[in-house]
Amino acid sequence: MALIESLRMVLAPPHPAGRPFIIGGAAVAVVGGLLLGSWLFWLGVAFTLFCLYFFRDPERVTPNRSVFVAPADGRVVSVGPAVPPAELGLGAAPRWRVAIFLSVLDVHVNRSPVDGVVTRIAYRHGKFLNASVDKASDDNERNALAIRLPSGQEIAVVQIAGLIARRILCNVREGDELRAGERFGIIRFGSRTDLYLPEGVKPVVSEGQLMIGGETVIAELAPASTPAAAMAPGMVP
Repeated sequence: MALIESLRMVLAPPHPAGRPFIIGGAAVAVVGGLLLGSWLFWLGVAFTLFCLYFFRDPERVTPNRSVFVAPADGRVVSVGPAVPPAELGLGAAPRWRVAIFLSVLDVHVNRSPVDGVVTRIAYRHGKFLNASVDKASDDNERNALAIRLPSGQEIAVVQIAGLIARRILCNVREGDELRAGERFGIIRFGSRTDLYLPEGVKPVVSEGQLMIGGETVIAELAPASTPAAAMAPGMVP
């Protein structure tokens, strides 16, 4: 059963964003095949197979309860207090942030952590540092989304380009409604996704933990009030 599930993950249909790369690789393979013995054939085959794997977009089963789920696959590289991107207008108060690093081997589709309405989308040019380092959240090119929950609380999800990733795609607009686990974008070839939880909500994940986008529970939903026990370290009631 585990082997079957692994094969379904690897052989999942590609995300539409990968089609130009897959078609391009296949075209190179065809041209190389017409030139008997050409190294272009094997290069085209290798690139096509890599793109089919990289852009795979498997289905996910989101927990049917009041939780925040991971917005991306990958490894948690940071859990701690941080101020949301200023361009979202969510204030200067620190809140819990969970940063997820996506290697080239991870699924790169981004998913909404919770049910809500997209209230603001802000894109900012920046550097292309290694996405696993902490300063990538501030210095790298990014696309930030503010999402308002039915309770009125707001979260931020930030797509961050990495050392290799140079293209952030966001498929939603301000005013769109999202369901927990719903796809909203993708980042090509290695990246990072940061989740800023509402004030008063504490994550239940740890640094180094592996995430499955749309499935892994990051935090439980909490009332709009901010109990002192749930505040991030350094926060002042």
